[in-house]
Amino acid sequence: MRRQPVPLEGRFTGHLRYPDQIDMAQDADTRLGGPYRGFPDTRSSLLDAAAQPDGTISRESLEAIITAYWKPAYKHIRMKWRRPNEEAKDLVQGFFASFSTTGVLARFDPTRGSFRNYLRTCLDRYVLKQHEFATREKRGGAVVTIDCEEAERELLTSPAASPEEIFFREWRRQMFGLALDDLRRHALSTGHELQFRVFEQYDLADGERPRYSDLAHEHRIAETAVVNHLAWARRELRRYLVERLAEVTAGAAELRSETRALLK
Repeated sequence: MRRQPVPLEGRFTGHLRYPDQIDMAQDADTRLGGPYRGFPDTRSSLLDAAAQPDGTISRESLEAIITAYWKPAYKHIRMKWRRPNEEAKDLVQGFFASFSTTGVLARFDPTRGSFRNYLRTCLDRYVLKQHEFATREKRGGAVVTIDCEEAERELLTSPAASPEEIFFREWRRQMFGLALDDLRRHALSTGHELQFRVFEQYDLADGERPRYSDLAHEHRIAETAVVNHLAWARRELRRYLVERLAEVTAGAAELRSETRALLK
């Protein structure tokens, strides 16, 4: 059964830690970076959409792209183009609406670079053309909630960086947040609440991490069980990261490249 698109208002609310802050030294096969096992041979959604002569794109593909990229796009417009909040909102809405009406995806050539860089280039071109954006466009029926107020609050506390760095950093944060959402829902629906709780307390700790012995005592389990719970959660998180990336990459080669960029 295919996973349904996830509204952004359901995002994981814990403290997000990046891969270099997550302890993955227990077992080489459980590390998020891992040996890149389990990649699908192809991921045809973007390639198939790009091959359509009329440039159409499925609602499912559009939702996956918006979910992964709306916040990087919004912050990029605010920082690089110095557009005010409301205008940036309109530009983001209009830009993603253009995917289903102007054949943007049909012009994507995966042999010339990643979809992530192609999208940012298209965004810059779109903003450049929108000297006066008079009509607020809709997104053609995609059901992804865009919370620009949240993104605006995050901008106020972001360290100084170039627009390109902000776009990459926000893309990385967004992909991890979505994968953590997926992991949390999976744990709750499959009886792995304890595994997720141990992972949340240790890998997502805001501050000093607890000792394994402390977690074992709190949950009345052996320390070896703590190790096993963390290994399970890290494997599942990596799986969900790859699934999310597979929705917005064109084939196995780009998927591997973008996963390395995400986890470096």
